[in-house]
Amino acid sequence: MVEQTHFYSLSQPAKQPVSGFFDPIEISPSILPHNPFPDETLPPMYPTFPARYDPVLTGKCPVNFSSLTSIMDKTASDCSQPLAALVGNVICCPQLNSLVHIFQGFHSITSDKLVFQNSSANDCFKDIISVLESRGANGTIPALCSVKSSNLTGGSCPVKDVATFEKIVNTSKLLEACSSVDPLKECCRPICQPAVMEAALLISGRQMTINENKNIAGEFTHIDSINDCKGVVYAYLSRELPMDTANTAFRILSSCKVNKGIAAKNAVHTLALLVKMHPCGAVCPLDFKHPSEVIKACRNVVAPSPSCCSSLNAYIAGIQKQMLITNKQAIICATVFGSMLRKGGVVTNVFELCDVDLKDFSIQAAYGQQGCLLRSLPTDVILDNVTGFSFTCDLSDNIAAPWPSSSSISSISLCAPEMSLPALPTSENFKNTGLYITLQFYMMSNYEI
Repeated sequence: MVEQTHFYSLSQPAKQPVSGFFDPIEISPSILPHNPFPDETLPPMYPTFPARYDPVLTGKCPVNFSSLTSIMDKTASDCSQPLAALVGNVICCPQLNSLVHIFQGFHSITSDKLVFQNSSANDCFKDIISVLESRGANGTIPALCSVKSSNLTGGSCPVKDVATFEKIVNTSKLLEACSSVDPLKECCRPICQPAVMEAALLISGRQMTINENKNIAGEFTHIDSINDCKGVVYAYLSRELPMDTANTAFRILSSCKVNKGIAAKNAVHTLALLVKMHPCGAVCPLDFKHPSEVIKACRNVVAPSPSCCSSLNAYIAGIQKQMLITNKQAIICATVFGSMLRKGGVVTNVFELCDVDLKDFSIQAAYGQQGCLLRSLPTDVILDNVTGFSFTCDLSDNIAAPWPSSSSISSISLCAPEMSLPALPTSENFKNTGLYITLQFYMMSNYEI
């Protein structure tokens, strides 16, 4: 029997927070709460999970998978079958990419090669996915995360063995920079990232130059080579660092990319200048269709408008079905969406008029009553024998979504010293009461892990 989820709403004015940190809410999406709407399908936050089984391997991959059990289990839980699409951008894909790097590094210990031959790469990649699937991972994660067997080969990078790598790269400098990556400082004052880029540039055999008159097609070839060589650098780090240390470092570097928090001027930014990416694709993973109906309903409002808020809420309800995002991604996504509205002629802060919060841009838990934002720091899906799969939600308070000052988002930066996250509302007359939710879930009797 599954007991009903309990909700507690405190009807009191919002208060000034004691500090900039907020207590997270623990949510176990794998465990099914009582469905208050029995005629409707369960929301994506409450799926069922497959049982584990013994994988069928090719027998042609020259790697002992038993030595990689811990990292395989972590990746399988982070990419679990029903959750992978919801957490792919912030949990699954960063961990899958880290596994690929660690797999290469582990292989190099006995082979002295930092990459696999094409045939071995195909067999090993099939085995990796088979093992992950047997442990509950989603079989679609290669496509979801754009990872393929060629990622194990080093691609177009000319340096693929340990001896040559160590002749070209100052490995002591590289290891010193990446052996202890600070999750709070790396994204804004990077140390490991420029060291990785410097090593990649050296082994690529090319000098990075920016010429505005260059053909963009040639630049993409250059970028592919640099990215392939970065993969080789990560493989070397995986070879030299303890597995947990390497995985932590790679996840922190991924979180910097996911949250787009790099501000320092270094080779990483030099490379980024060569890639023309859509703002939404670069920093916000959500797919925003053109909000024509919202613009039409909200263009001339100056005060709370039922038609405007109804249209805005309907649009955002569609966004809430896409995926889980981090709190910093939510800030950028809200700014991107607000900029689209401003560009369409909506000049009034309709987020404020219609009580749109940061949490409204992520998957909703508890049947649409509570948004879940993930922390900007690296996080994992946790699996244990009592609660099943769970992860931590952050910033579930009524934190207002930022309204952009213009229709341009070119000035967004999350690295200013004073920048963390928007403050909680402090007005005594704030019209929304604080909503706090306690989720109490119990295992289904037929649930298997």
